[in-house]
Amino acid sequence: MPSPSADALTVVLTKAGRVKKRYPARRLADDGTHLVVVAPWASPEARDFGFVRFAPGDVFTEHYWTTTWYAVKEVRASDGGLKGWYCDMTRPAVREEGAVRVDDLELDLWVPPPGRGPALRLDEDEFLASGLPTADPHAAERARAAQAGLEALAHRDRDRTAFRALLAY
Repeated sequence: MPSPSADALTVVLTKAGRVKKRYPARRLADDGTHLVVVAPWASPEARDFGFVRFAPGDVFTEHYWTTTWYAVKEVRASDGGLKGWYCDMTRPAVREEGAVRVDDLELDLWVPPPGRGPALRLDEDEFLASGLPTADPHAAERARAAQAGLEALAHRDRDRTAFRALLAY
């Protein structure tokens, strides 16, 4: 858990303007546009998605940008082994006093470690059910473009060098 300091903050995840989850994190880097935080898996139970299992002890290094329509979470097991990257299509992150707020737009992308298969597009059904393509076509188009861009970056090279470079801080 983060200690109470200038580096402690709260990640506030919203969907359709409603708070869905809040959890503590510790700031690792912040250049004014790209904020990097670290946080443990925010649930007491494991969750198996079929393509990956998140569990207590997993560590998420989360990347948020105030200028992009996505957030990327590098996921590592408690032993440090890379599980992959979970990419949320979001509105650009908003900084608040002691927090970062991110509005999830339902579209996601899973990028496994090198050699463990292609990137997987996720939650298209939730995206359509959210009504965003009709209610806010601009945001929907930005989310789709962000997902396509991240997917192309993940497929650019075998060892995911280009994708990893996006996350440099």
